[in-house]
Amino acid sequence: MVEAGGAEWVHIDVMDGHFVPNLTVGPLIVEAIRPITKLVLDVHLMIEDPDAYIPQFVNAGADLITVHLEACRHLNRTVGHIKSLGVKAGVAVNPATPIGLLEEILPDLDLVLLMSVNPGFGGQSFLPSLYRRARTLRGWIEREALDCTIEADGGIKLDNIAQVYRAGVDVIVSGSGVFETSDPGETLREMQRACDRALGVEV
Repeated sequence: MVEAGGAEWVHIDVMDGHFVPNLTVGPLIVEAIRPITKLVLDVHLMIEDPDAYIPQFVNAGADLITVHLEACRHLNRTVGHIKSLGVKAGVAVNPATPIGLLEEILPDLDLVLLMSVNPGFGGQSFLPSLYRRARTLRGWIEREALDCTIEADGGIKLDNIAQVYRAGVDVIVSGSGVFETSDPGETLREMQRACDRALGVEV
């Protein structure tokens, strides 16, 4: 259904009940999804001690592993670990974490995930500080000519997706904004049209 709607990635939230107050999927779910789609499996580890679990998610079929800056004691080492396993590496930051803490690691990253809610639960309200943070990050990436994607996640729906896209976000994650609608496939198509209009593209 989401493939038909035009989704390019499947974002998989992994929560351990410690780093965030919720418990969700593990490597077995990623392994079950891998054979049924060719879409990018974007695995977001909201867990403590991610280094201990990264190989399991890579072996399960993840294309991209994102860890939280707040959960990693030695972030360079963790990013290097991910890349050494042959997949792309991302770093997520919570809404209250200064994005300046990414300055040293940014050239090594394939992706930065800006959280627009506090992680742990779906259906939360979007935090508009995302716009400023995304614009700032986009400026850094362009100034240094870095090959780094900006992703945003949390509270993004049809009514705000265009503004998020205009702020410089490349990849937009939407859970309840898609799956709690009557026709998720059509909602995805409407979201794409909204982003196209934000760039002045006729649709």
